[in-house]
Amino acid sequence: MFQRFIKAGVIAALAMTGLAAQAQLATTAYSATYKGTSGNSTSCANDYNIVGQEPTAAGGYPVFIYTVGTTESTSNGQGLAAIKKMAEKGYVAAMVGYNSSLFGSCTYISNKTRCIFNSGSTTSAIATICSRAKADCSKGIVTAGFSQGSIIATLARNFDSRVRAAYGVGLHKNYTTFSASCVLPANRALPKDRLRSVAGEGDVFGGNTEASNRTSNIAVTGYTCTGTNCLQADGSGWYIVKNNEVVDGTADHCFMRAKGGCTGSQANNDANWLNGNNAWGLNAGLNWLDGFVTH
Repeated sequence: MFQRFIKAGVIAALAMTGLAAQAQLATTAYSATYKGTSGNSTSCANDYNIVGQEPTAAGGYPVFIYTVGTTESTSNGQGLAAIKKMAEKGYVAAMVGYNSSLFGSCTYISNKTRCIFNSGSTTSAIATICSRAKADCSKGIVTAGFSQGSIIATLARNFDSRVRAAYGVGLHKNYTTFSASCVLPANRALPKDRLRSVAGEGDVFGGNTEASNRTSNIAVTGYTCTGTNCLQADGSGWYIVKNNEVVDGTADHCFMRAKGGCTGSQANNDANWLNGNNAWGLNAGLNWLDGFVTH
C-alpha cells in the first residue's frame, strides 16, 4: 500500500510537468449493455449502454469506468476521449450510460450507482465489464465522471471495494435545488486521499465565483486551502480552473468543452483540457488514477 501511494505521488508530480509517460497501445472498441435503474426505483431492470475501448493485445488489464453528466449520452466527446486515453495506457476502459435525464436526490443517484457497481449482481455494469476476457479487476478499478457522473464515480466504492480512486469534474455538494451531500467525506466509502476534483471558477453549481467554488470543493474533498490549487503531494485534492486557462475564456460547469459552455456541443473538447500538460487537465487526472492500479 505504501508503495502504491508513493507511485501515485510521483505520477501526480510528473503529470503536472508534462513528463508522465504516455503509453500508446493499439486499442479495439467494444460495446455491451447492463441492467440499470431509472433512479426512482431500487430495481435494476432497464437496459443501458456501455461503450468501451481496450488494448488489442491479449492480457489481463485493470479497469477504468467513466460516467457521463446529466443529459449526456455515451457519444459524449469528453468520455470518449477519457476511455481512449486509458485504453492506450493499458486498461479495459468503459463509458457507462444510465438515466442521465433524471438528477433527483442522493437516493436516486445511489440507486444508479449501485446498479453500475454492484459486484454481487451478474447484470451490473461492473460485472459485465470485469467478465471481459481482457479485464482483471483484481488489478484495480478506477473511476471518473462529470457532474452527476462525478457523484456516481465518487460513490462507486460504496458498492465495490475494488474501486481505488476517483477523478471528478464539476463535482459539488449541491446542484441547484438538489443536495448531493452523499459525496461529502463522512458520507461515502472513498477516502479523501483517493479523490481528485476539478471545477471551473464560474461553475454555477459551485456558486459561480472562484470563492464559492473553492468552498464547495473544500467541503467535497476535505482539504482546505486558499487560492485555486489544493492538490496534495499525492495528487488528491482539488483545483479551480480560471477563465484564462481555457481556450474559450469561460471556465464554467462545462469548461472542458471547446466552446459554448453546457449549451455547446458535447462532441468537442477544450484543447487545454484534452492535451495540455497542466494540473487541471485530463492527462493529469488520468495519470493520477494510474498510480492506484497494477499493470
